[in-house]
Amino acid sequence: MDRLCSATIDSPLGTLTLLASDAGLRAVRWPGEDERRGGRPAPAALESPDQRWIRTATEQLSAWFQGERTGFDVPLDLRGTPFQLEVWCALAAVGWGATASYADLANAIGRPRATRAVGAAVGRNPVAPVLGCHRILGSDGSLTGFAGGLDAKRWLLAREDSLRPGA
Repeated sequence: MDRLCSATIDSPLGTLTLLASDAGLRAVRWPGEDERRGGRPAPAALESPDQRWIRTATEQLSAWFQGERTGFDVPLDLRGTPFQLEVWCALAAVGWGATASYADLANAIGRPRATRAVGAAVGRNPVAPVLGCHRILGSDGSLTGFAGGLDAKRWLLAREDSLRPGA
């Protein structure tokens, strides 16, 4: 079992908890996320804000929340099923200020009939907003679940839209 490190950072949407291994960022936990996701507790981790991937993620997230950065290049150490990993990889292709539907993601991974399964995998994304699942909407354009809550999703989408060049 690998060693996990953690740290908390303040954001405009509350205190986030970062978890990282020696390989990369493992999770970004949102305030109240455990309750919204059925009480999944965060794994045990050693408080270590100076761990290299925690420090990198903290710097990148802070700049991202301030509108000074539009993407992330912190290494990720994602744990999930092969299907989840495939969906999370597709999330990375939906860039700053863009949106897509769950059906779009299902088509992108070559599984057009797997929209619900894609939705479930998006809902298990452990590193939002690094992998921008807040950019994924219902086919009718409606806001759907987000680890940080729908108010946070709305705020993130509005922030990206207002900071987009030419907006």
